[in-house]
Amino acid sequence: MECRHTHIQSGTCHSFPEALLKLAILSRAPRCYSTQRLRSAALDRGHDVKVLNTLRFGIDLSGPEPDLTFRGKQLSHYDAIIPRIGNSITYFGTAVVRQFEQMDVYTPNTANGIANSRDKLRASQILSRHGIGMPATTFVRDRADVVPAIQRVGGAPVVIKLLEGTQGIGVILAPSVKVAEAIIETLQSTKQNVLIQSFVKESKGRDIRALVVGDRVVAAMRRSAQGDEFRSNVHRGGLVEPVELTEEYQRVAIRAAQIMGLKVAGVDMLEGTDGPLVMEVNSSPGLQGIEFATKLDVAGAIIDHMANQVAFPQIDVRERLSVSTGYGIAELVVRGDASLVGKSLGDSGLRERDITVLTLHRGSLVIPNPAARHVLEAEDRLLCWGKLEEMRSMIPDRRTRAKRVRKLPKTPILES
Repeated sequence: MECRHTHIQSGTCHSFPEALLKLAILSRAPRCYSTQRLRSAALDRGHDVKVLNTLRFGIDLSGPEPDLTFRGKQLSHYDAIIPRIGNSITYFGTAVVRQFEQMDVYTPNTANGIANSRDKLRASQILSRHGIGMPATTFVRDRADVVPAIQRVGGAPVVIKLLEGTQGIGVILAPSVKVAEAIIETLQSTKQNVLIQSFVKESKGRDIRALVVGDRVVAAMRRSAQGDEFRSNVHRGGLVEPVELTEEYQRVAIRAAQIMGLKVAGVDMLEGTDGPLVMEVNSSPGLQGIEFATKLDVAGAIIDHMANQVAFPQIDVRERLSVSTGYGIAELVVRGDASLVGKSLGDSGLRERDITVLTLHRGSLVIPNPAARHVLEAEDRLLCWGKLEEMRSMIPDRRTRAKRVRKLPKTPILES
């Protein structure tokens, strides 16, 4: 049997799988570089691939099983999809992707992952919860809160970002507090939501785009702004060059993509004095700039990854594990004074209480399916599945103030 190979950034050799797939690329731009490269890479590997206009799908919920139509006709079977969902059709596009998920069709990027990454505020909230380094960021709505918000991120100059901007559109550098106030007031008057973010001066108009596929960075480039432009996006005229990332930058990029629920992502990072600062995680990264800069077959790496993972379609774990009455998922934190500190998982008594530890989080370290020998430390976070009553008994009671019931006013209802 013939075996073909491809080389990517690490220089390792990867075999193309024998099984051929039927793939669909969801895209409204069949002639754009990224779509064409993905299609060519799939065809080169012998896969059956079609480019389908995302807006021509119909979500069919009338039958006994979830289904889709395309151009008014029932959709034929597909093994996997590659979603290239544009910003303007996020709601409908993610609904289509979600329907494919319900039909057990593999997608490297879930509907939730796409939606989370598309909203800059939501993405920042999720990443900060997991300790990912980012430029100082704040979000306010009232005009009176704008100046205090600017001060919280370090003062002017500040970067103002539209929540759903792409390709550098809607990213503005305000040199002073007065200018920032005027810009934010103008944008909010047009019903736009904006983030206020610190300006990382040491980045010097440069950033790094790491292309994450699965659990590795397959290519990376540095983008540099030109002239007076501070945005380094290729669409803004930024220059690109290949770059070899340190282990720290690779680890942060991979972790950011995984946290967002994306197996294929472009992670944009600034080079801060204390290490990488994640700016954005893009669920539909363009391939032209990074392939031209690195001369690497990034599209091929995406296709190869999908071929290896197609047997594992995305599932909603919380939904599937919560269908049994009395069972569910919860996160337990090992407190410093708890009886669990210093004990191994095998001696913790959790299994006897019908509680299974799925992952152990220790700082930035994640241990999947931890073994019984792992010794628990204070502040470890255990993602568990099991009896809800048992897990509830292990969560310390929250301190609450006794509610004071006031007397009813003499005139309970004011007549108009």
